[in-house]
Amino acid sequence: MRVTVVGAGYVGLVSSACFADFGHEVTCIDNDPHKIDRLKAGQMPIFEPGLDQLVATNVREQRLVFGTNLGEAVSSADAVFVAVGTPSRRGDGHADLTYVYAAAEEIAKSISGFTVIVMKSTVPVGTGDEVEAIFGQRHSAETFAVVSNPEFLREGAAINDFKRPDRVVVGTDNDKAKAIMRELYRPLYLNETPIVFTSRRTSELIKYAANGFLAMKITFINEIADLCEAVGADVQHVAKGIGLDGRIGSKFLHAGPGYGGSCFPKDTKALARTAVDAGVPFKLIETTIDVNDRRKTAMAEKVTQALGGEVSGKRICVLGLTFKPNTDDMRDAPSLTIIPALQAAGAEISAFDPEGIEEAQRVLTGVRFASGAYDAAEATDAIVIATEWDQFRALDFTRLKGVMRSPVMVDLRNIYRPEDMRSLGFTYSSIGRS
Repeated sequence: MRVTVVGAGYVGLVSSACFADFGHEVTCIDNDPHKIDRLKAGQMPIFEPGLDQLVATNVREQRLVFGTNLGEAVSSADAVFVAVGTPSRRGDGHADLTYVYAAAEEIAKSISGFTVIVMKSTVPVGTGDEVEAIFGQRHSAETFAVVSNPEFLREGAAINDFKRPDRVVVGTDNDKAKAIMRELYRPLYLNETPIVFTSRRTSELIKYAANGFLAMKITFINEIADLCEAVGADVQHVAKGIGLDGRIGSKFLHAGPGYGGSCFPKDTKALARTAVDAGVPFKLIETTIDVNDRRKTAMAEKVTQALGGEVSGKRICVLGLTFKPNTDDMRDAPSLTIIPALQAAGAEISAFDPEGIEEAQRVLTGVRFASGAYDAAEATDAIVIATEWDQFRALDFTRLKGVMRSPVMVDLRNIYRPEDMRSLGFTYSSIGRS
């Protein structure tokens, strides 16, 4: 099938490459000519494991092309995916739909023949209705269908998530649109992937409900971790004990410094605002947002306590800056709260991240960005592990002790055992463990 994807950001680029790998003819459009030039040259604007090879293969096989001419790409498409950003709107937490509506206006000018307009962007309930109205101003109802098809991609594992998803959700009541969506995702039938067809508004809400629930799950185990520290229990054992319950499950029960990234922060805010606007305030989500925000600030205090209650004049090494490993995404990363708080208290910061330094340099000031973990640890009073990159899981502690001023580690991701670290001579602090 002929597919056009509008937006070469994280979701749009991954979706384009994967649909092309399914055998469809895909054109990925973006209004940033510099980004498109880089993509044509094989340079990825984001870090996602395996994406560069997948793009290169499908470009070479002529199933995937990049461009800026939206009209030309849309006019020949069976389906047009809208994959533009929907950041939180300043002031009220609503999703900013400026880019969605702008894309819809442009697409509406160019569709030819029956076309399925697929909302891949994360949008509040009722957005599809507004987009449908935009198309209805130019076209009869028989010539288009607006469909909701939310994405459930985890950064760092997006290609596998697209090709081997837990489910595909499609929101439409249009039979012709259903047939096209089935054909687009037909390769997944071999894996017996469930495809959930539902109403458009229900589909829009499924996305927010999923991310809201996962954010609550993370926040719950983080509060359990605080309780564990207070009563002398081990949060990792608690997580295992409850995660083995099939009703709960083990995923998203890893205690840490709070969630971040491109989805959970903005989607929980948008869900809370949607609920308020509908007259049904969502207290669980509102509390989750508040607890998560406060937790990131509390992590800076945890580092301060590990250094005896005072960090002024101390040098602190932060390992990991991105909100999670296997991405260069710095959006709402805990490090963006922890580092400025320590700096405000008088600490000097050196930092290293395998992929996120370029992005971090845009949003952090006064930090010495190092070329590696041991360089970052040089002459420091403490190490803070803020992101659990694989290369931080087997550090040479003899070497670290040799370059540090004092052997103190604050492990905000619980990747080491307390007893092992203490036997190596480190003053060690972690999350929810004594």
